[in-house]
Amino acid sequence: MIRTWTLFIIILLFPIFIFSQQQSNRLSSKKDSILPGMSTSIPFTLENNSDENRTYDISVTTSSSSITPILAKGEFQIAAHETSAYLVPLRISAETSQGSYSVTLNMTDRNNGISFTKTSEITVSGNRNISLTALDSPEFVRAGETIRASFLLKNNGNITENIHLESKNAILDNEVSSVLEPNESKIITIHKVTNPELGQNEFQNLNLSVYSQGNLKEVQNLYVSTQVISVKPSENDIYHRLPVALSLSFIGMQNMGVYNDGFQGEIYGKGTLDKDNKNQIEFRAVTHNPVDLNTFTQYEEYFVNYKRDNFFIHLGDKTYSSSYLTEFARYGRGAEIRYDFNKVSLGGFYNHPRFFRDIKDEFNIYSSFKIRKESEISVGYLYKTPRKEEIRYGDLRLDSDAHLPYAKGKFKISRNINVSGELAYSTTKKTDGTAYMLQADATFEKLNGSLIYVKASPEFAGYFTNTNTFNGNINYKISRKLSAFVNYTQDVKNFQRDTLFLAAPYRQYLQYGVQYKYRSNGSVILNSGYQKYQDRLEPRQFDYYERFFKVSVDQQIGMFQVNLEGQFGKTDNYLTGFSGNSSFYSANLSFQKFRTYFNVFGSYAISSRYQMQNQKQLYYGARIYSRFSDKTILSIFYQNNYMPEEYFKDRNLFELLFHQQLFPGNEIDLSGRYSLQRGEIGDKDFIFSMRYTWRPNVPVQKTAEYISLSGNISNLGIKKTEGVRLMLGSYLSVTDQDGNYLFKNVIPGNYFLEIDRSTTEINDIPTLAFPAALSLSNKENIFNFGLTTAANVQGHIQFIETEDKDQTGLTELLAKKEKKKKESIIIEATGKDQTYRKICFIGEDFDFTYLRPGDWTVKIYRNGLDKRYKVSNDKFQFTLKPSETKKLNIQIVKQQIEIKYQQESLKVGYNEIKKKK
Repeated sequence: MIRTWTLFIIILLFPIFIFSQQQSNRLSSKKDSILPGMSTSIPFTLENNSDENRTYDISVTTSSSSITPILAKGEFQIAAHETSAYLVPLRISAETSQGSYSVTLNMTDRNNGISFTKTSEITVSGNRNISLTALDSPEFVRAGETIRASFLLKNNGNITENIHLESKNAILDNEVSSVLEPNESKIITIHKVTNPELGQNEFQNLNLSVYSQGNLKEVQNLYVSTQVISVKPSENDIYHRLPVALSLSFIGMQNMGVYNDGFQGEIYGKGTLDKDNKNQIEFRAVTHNPVDLNTFTQYEEYFVNYKRDNFFIHLGDKTYSSSYLTEFARYGRGAEIRYDFNKVSLGGFYNHPRFFRDIKDEFNIYSSFKIRKESEISVGYLYKTPRKEEIRYGDLRLDSDAHLPYAKGKFKISRNINVSGELAYSTTKKTDGTAYMLQADATFEKLNGSLIYVKASPEFAGYFTNTNTFNGNINYKISRKLSAFVNYTQDVKNFQRDTLFLAAPYRQYLQYGVQYKYRSNGSVILNSGYQKYQDRLEPRQFDYYERFFKVSVDQQIGMFQVNLEGQFGKTDNYLTGFSGNSSFYSANLSFQKFRTYFNVFGSYAISSRYQMQNQKQLYYGARIYSRFSDKTILSIFYQNNYMPEEYFKDRNLFELLFHQQLFPGNEIDLSGRYSLQRGEIGDKDFIFSMRYTWRPNVPVQKTAEYISLSGNISNLGIKKTEGVRLMLGSYLSVTDQDGNYLFKNVIPGNYFLEIDRSTTEINDIPTLAFPAALSLSNKENIFNFGLTTAANVQGHIQFIETEDKDQTGLTELLAKKEKKKKESIIIEATGKDQTYRKICFIGEDFDFTYLRPGDWTVKIYRNGLDKRYKVSNDKFQFTLKPSETKKLNIQIVKQQIEIKYQQESLKVGYNEIKKKK
């Protein structure tokens, strides 16, 4: 009895052990890296080691609804002692996510009813595929209107994407970041407000960039282009005009208790005299200054210059210069001429200095020869005559006529190194002198620097006399964040400057240090060195030598820019004979908000540089600069005092500036200042100014003749063509009772002809695309078109379900899925010059309205429609008549699946290879 029950249990459980055999590696390899959107077969290896033939009822289930067995049920027969493979056909939908899934084979023995299962793992590989398609954007908009564009963003892959959107020149209407599930699509819209003051028609491109956060290398960029039609076109005319500014100022000044005021006029123009811009001219005339000269008021000046091709001439006031050593900068009244040949230039000037009385007149001639593009050699001759009857202003007065020949050159040695130099000689009745200058600069990836050396003998009668000076700086980039530098500055001691300005203090300065950029918006500088300052004026206010160490920190904190500095030094005061410590602490804070720039600064010093040892000084101030609009600007500045080293120049203690454009070409400026004049320590002066400016454009050349545009609007079945208003830029015209229109006195150019639709019926449509681009150049231009009634297209997207006897359970599964997600298609209607697109959902209506009668083509795009569906007819072609409404029926059907059964069973066996002995 026990033996009988044991045999019965073995017979029942034996198939389970059989079907748990390990599968062949060759068969199981098909389960790896299955692509979504395809069909595949999964093999199951089956063995029957019993003595009986067996028949099983089979059903297949999967762990995901997106993986569908093509044959969900079936039967399988296997002979005794036979090994066979059972193939399970599967459809992997396109939206199946990346990952591992299980396929379960459920088997029931028909003889004894015993059921068991067999499970196989399959892997669906990842597929990243994001598509971006332009849906709709206007072809034209009027200036001041908003350009709106829409795009279709779809995840055609099977991986959930974290999408990031950005536009460089438009505003996103959607969230910048979003999650897009597999097979999910979104409509992205952007917009841009156009400038209502646009002066001429122009194209504007709107950009949309899309990328996934997990795939930053693949960025999709799409552009749409829209033409913006100017509603306030610039005042182009038939003349070429020269910009000119005419201004009148009333200036008042309280100077050392004495008040003066008066008017000052100015005229300034710069531009070309012809439409080809070959004849360039510049001129200026400023009348006498009613108050004392200073940095904040203009001095009397008259000049005009002209340039055409290789010829240049200047007449009047300017800063004349022959060379660095002979006459570096001398303001005066004279004339200059230059002509450039192919490689040779010839020129010269005459100058009567206005603010340097030691020199009466100067004459200069020179010639330059260009060796290469950035290398040339020049030679010249400067002749000076002294003003013998005048008071002596300079330390070294010119005693007789001076002759100064010179030669200079600049050479580009290599891509990174430039060298320049000059050699000059001077001779008078009593003395001879020489001078030379050498300069070099180099720029490399990590190293850059410059050096200059100037030497002039005591008898040299040029701009520099008895001078020996050297300046240089070197900067080395150690790493991306760390750099080192050395700077050395030595001012020239004897130079013949204009008496309009006082000389800056003599400086000898050496500093060296490092700069460390610890963050992208923050850096620290540590430097040390020495500096020597000596006042050039008498009596001297300072004369000292100082060794110092300095720390500077720059940091951007949100919207605030912060600078902190601290300097500590040991000072030898040559003016008073004592030595002491000097320390300086300063802070600077700036930020920008509401179109306004704010800056607050302050410093505190304990110094031994001046008359007293350990003298305490406090400096503070602020600046506000606000651009309320493009027409209104306000600036306010205040500083309580200045360091003595700056008293050689005019200094503002308080300044108020206001600028207002009243209307185009007309401006008013108001200013008021409390200042310290150059050379003054404590006496304050007040200056105010009111200035009115008119900017006319003076016609200098007639460039074209006025033209006309006329035409007729044909009546093609509408109520009337009378009273239709047409717009051509800033020109307007209204049709007569016969539909005729006329534009007179039109400036030649490119225009857009527009129809004011408020003067036509709502369904009236022109026979040509509007706005119509016209290029008008002939004396008389004709443009005819017609008005007809618009047509429409209406339709319905119908879903037709076809059953197939081999599709067991497929309809029910799809019905469940369709409840969760609506399938959509893109419908595109294209005419001769019109294209429209819409995203439409299956089972819903659609329409296209206001279509121009004529030939039209309607195309249907799948838009990621499931592969199990197809469009019966994806293209319609027809001709629309005026007022016609065309009906379309778009049918979406399920594709039938054809399954072929293998007539004979698939046998799987193993070959035995006998080893040869």
